[in-house]
Amino acid sequence: MLLRLSASLPGCVAMERGVAWGGARPQISGKIRAVEPFNAPAETMSAPPSERLTHLASLYGIQDRHQGHSGSIERVGAGTLVAILAAMGVKADTPAAVEHAIAQAQLRAWNAMIAPTTVVREGEPKDVWVHVAHGAPAHLHLEIEETGDKVFPVQLDRWVDPVELSGTLTGRATFQIPADLPVGYHTMVAQSGDVISTGTLIVVPQRVPEPPTRMWGVMAQLYSIHSAQSWGVGDFADLGDLCHLMARRLGADFALINPVHAVEPTAPLTPSPYLPTSRRFVSPWYLRVEQIREAAYLCAADREKVARLADAAAAATAPLAGKHAARLVDRDTAWTAKLAALRIVHAVPLPPARRDAFERFCAEQGKALDDFALWSVLYQEFGPAPWPAGYESPQSASSVATRRTHGAEILFHKWLQWVAFEQLSQAQHSALEAGMKLGIMQDLAVGVHPQGADVWALGELLAQGVSVGAPPDMYNQLGQDWSQPPWRPDALDATAYQAYRGMLRSMFQHCGAVRIDHVIGLFRLWWIPRGADPRFGAYVRYDHEALVGILCLEAQRAGVAVVGEDLGTFEHWVSDYLADRGLLGTAVLWFEKEWDGSVKAPEHYRRSALATVTTHDLPPTAGYLELEHVRLREELGLLTVPVAEETASAEAEIATVRAALIARGLLDPNGPVDLDDTIVALHRYLAMTPSLLQGVALVDLVGERRTQNQPGTDQEYPNWRVPLTDGTGSEVLLEDIADAPLAGRIAAAMNGPDRAW
Repeated sequence: MLLRLSASLPGCVAMERGVAWGGARPQISGKIRAVEPFNAPAETMSAPPSERLTHLASLYGIQDRHQGHSGSIERVGAGTLVAILAAMGVKADTPAAVEHAIAQAQLRAWNAMIAPTTVVREGEPKDVWVHVAHGAPAHLHLEIEETGDKVFPVQLDRWVDPVELSGTLTGRATFQIPADLPVGYHTMVAQSGDVISTGTLIVVPQRVPEPPTRMWGVMAQLYSIHSAQSWGVGDFADLGDLCHLMARRLGADFALINPVHAVEPTAPLTPSPYLPTSRRFVSPWYLRVEQIREAAYLCAADREKVARLADAAAAATAPLAGKHAARLVDRDTAWTAKLAALRIVHAVPLPPARRDAFERFCAEQGKALDDFALWSVLYQEFGPAPWPAGYESPQSASSVATRRTHGAEILFHKWLQWVAFEQLSQAQHSALEAGMKLGIMQDLAVGVHPQGADVWALGELLAQGVSVGAPPDMYNQLGQDWSQPPWRPDALDATAYQAYRGMLRSMFQHCGAVRIDHVIGLFRLWWIPRGADPRFGAYVRYDHEALVGILCLEAQRAGVAVVGEDLGTFEHWVSDYLADRGLLGTAVLWFEKEWDGSVKAPEHYRRSALATVTTHDLPPTAGYLELEHVRLREELGLLTVPVAEETASAEAEIATVRAALIARGLLDPNGPVDLDDTIVALHRYLAMTPSLLQGVALVDLVGERRTQNQPGTDQEYPNWRVPLTDGTGSEVLLEDIADAPLAGRIAAAMNGPDRAW
């Protein structure tokens, strides 16, 4: 995730039958715990930790040090380690508590008869343990996911000294999982006498499917697009039409869009698409009301009501005073009008086939959809948290009562998800029918809103009392806090990654590829104690073999390609690991450098990458070349150096890139410095790379200059609310994009002879 602040921003759960097996498995209640802000002073947060506290932190995957952006080794303070351990349910605020927690952590594996989750790559054997009373027999068999066949792993002759647990000697039997198992989610059943325990064995592919060939596509902020038929904002019907135009008129093979995850059910809506309420469900804000089949059966009076609502939404404006004055994307007006129209359409009875389809959708989505719809109803009633006592989770007494008394409204929110999924599927069908090889590339946000549906429904699967962010770097010396609660690694493992799997499965349903925002989060995340300065955070490691492996499995089943945004601070082996697993990385031309700091030659770009000229956290290329990023940051007070120094640095960077374009024969060294010519040359340079995917920003096709998101700001700049306009600031309708002069020239560059096939 590049410089993004929060404001700009089923498996078999291990269980026992017969005699209960004692142990210290994480208890996942689904209830949100009340965690007080960690308001310790800076000196407490940064105080050196004891060796034993550091050891305890390592047992839970918490790094006590990291390499800073300047190359220095930064140590994590004791206060930070104590707070993060507390977010994992581990008390470590005294030396005695630390020693007790270490003893418990070292016995975690022994306290379970069988591990709740085991992940293994296809074609590789793996040893697993079964814990039984010392000297008692141990048996293990596997139940294969699709067929139900039983497989009996071989027990290995390996002696392991028994361990005393609560006064009883416990032994360890070792079994070897065979290498010829099919990929999938299988059940492991361990038995010793009357004691039975189950776990989940996940066999994952070695690699995710790569794109079938090199191709290019457009990158668009869907909400910024306005067609003649949409309600003032881009929607799923516009997405299908955009894909059709880009494929048929310009030759594009995919359309990468911003996250379309679920948002609040009522206005005001959070502008940032990277701060959703749920990543499993989609936003009905993107629905085209008239394309819902039942809209055709409205009576004349209701049809007139819907038409009036559409006109009002399309005409809405949100002027912003000052230099950035312009029509802005008005989410709230559009959604309020659209929601009223959707209620009118929802009143039309479904015919039998449609009702069956809706009921199948509800059954497939299961409890996750039930809980999301219930949260939506409660949000309508109470607004943002905090809610009254009794509504802390889906299982709370008042929540259960609401589920019984508000069935019709809950059904309405389920219906919204059904028709939204349906229209997203129709958009992907339009893309493929128009000739795109991949079609829609969805974007998976790194996290969710701290008061959203996922936090409420998933409870302790998400850590409380901490948020995700980034340590200080050269762009933000104070670090970043994105406000989003992270997954708890132990809770994911305890539940066989069920919620994670459901989220991926939902994302992969209606697209040809998925971009994973801040893919480094599958390896480690910067956890910040609530209320603490972002500098006083620490990296928490995740089981990347499990997270990436499950990602590969779900992607293989859906037949989608995966791109990981590996920009920012990360360990360099990660890019090689991702490439080895078939995940494409991300390369932005302005950031790509040779070892000596010079502009990276196109032939040196990674093959396994989505290569682009720009990204949504930078101005469009026209604005970048005209130093809009410098002027804007200076105006907003975001520069940490004198503006003259920053301007000189930016001018030197652009001059260096221009020299590389001239050296490749892409620009005339003696001709005038023409803005459009330079933009086209940059894309010709991009087309010369061997990267499997090349992305062209939609804003570059029309000559837009304004950035969509200015990192480091909230209300100071209209982040995620800038409509698609040309270089003069005039709004560009969807129907006219392909006719923009630059669009044809850039498409010719991407389709032209410079491509090194």
